[in-house]
Amino acid sequence: MTNFDLPSASRLLIRARLAPLQGSRFQPTGFPDLGAARYRLHDGTEMLLVESAQSVANRMESVCWDDEAHDLVEPLRGLPYVQVFENDRPLTTSLSEAHRLNSVYIEKSDFAATLKEAIGYDENKPLDRHGLIKAVCKYDPNALLHGVFLESIAGVLRIPRALSGFIEARNVHEVASGGVKNDNVRASKGDGERNAAAGYGNVPYHRVEFTAEEIEAFFNLDIAQLRSYRLPPATTQALYALAIYKIQAFLDRGLRLRTACDFRVESVDVTRPEGLHLPSENEATTALRKLIGVVSKEGVFANPPVTRANYLAKAASPPESAEPEAKASKKTGNKKTPKK
Repeated sequence: MTNFDLPSASRLLIRARLAPLQGSRFQPTGFPDLGAARYRLHDGTEMLLVESAQSVANRMESVCWDDEAHDLVEPLRGLPYVQVFENDRPLTTSLSEAHRLNSVYIEKSDFAATLKEAIGYDENKPLDRHGLIKAVCKYDPNALLHGVFLESIAGVLRIPRALSGFIEARNVHEVASGGVKNDNVRASKGDGERNAAAGYGNVPYHRVEFTAEEIEAFFNLDIAQLRSYRLPPATTQALYALAIYKIQAFLDRGLRLRTACDFRVESVDVTRPEGLHLPSENEATTALRKLIGVVSKEGVFANPPVTRANYLAKAASPPESAEPEAKASKKTGNKKTPKK
């Protein structure tokens, strides 16, 4: 068995200094009804959230997936996950779903009962956390790093994130620019059906980008949480190696966040514990190839590793009791007031 020991500290904290790949401008993430997430420190420094923890988690998961092969990237083959089918057509996976094992497509599949049984949840008994951990590890160990909330089974089945990250910029300034969408057939916006909202005419637009004195990516791996899972040593080491792989792979080839937001890495430092050597992606890859085999032989992972789930949900039809009322409403012209 390969040795990929965890640090003795309770946290592994990493800071990566970034810079725009070309030029000096970049486009941050935006939020509905908010736009760019700007904030100010107590000393007046203008800050900007470039990428949220939710988005970085998604991106660290995406670097593990091979779109062409429709499978995990080669070094991670053998790690368990759930693949959902609808009428023998691949639909989605627990790796790509926002709620992972709590995806509605898994909840409404024939695998849901198997997962519930593996967890062994009983509302009349105290929660068996170790049973929950083992079940999640068996079917999708990625969820032990990125967290899962199985509220579809019970509202208490929650595993918080052990691995998180975000990107922020310091001392930022706006860069205002714009452009125009040209219509080579009808330059005028027109009226009636041929208006700008319908896509006709030349339509000018504005955009806001930013420059910054510093751009930094931060990563936090909760080593104490990994140990609290009380899994076999090889499994704990595999989770640690997987976390390192995700961080390094994201920094190596996952920093093209948007068309106008592409970064390069200038330096990577471990800020806690001091003096720790951060394994490279190659070191993590070598360890994972060996550790996945060891853990599989120990029976911790599902066999086969890819669990098939058949999506069973059908299109809902309105209840018969509602039909007479609906017909009466059409005849009288009355409208029901929706419930709040």
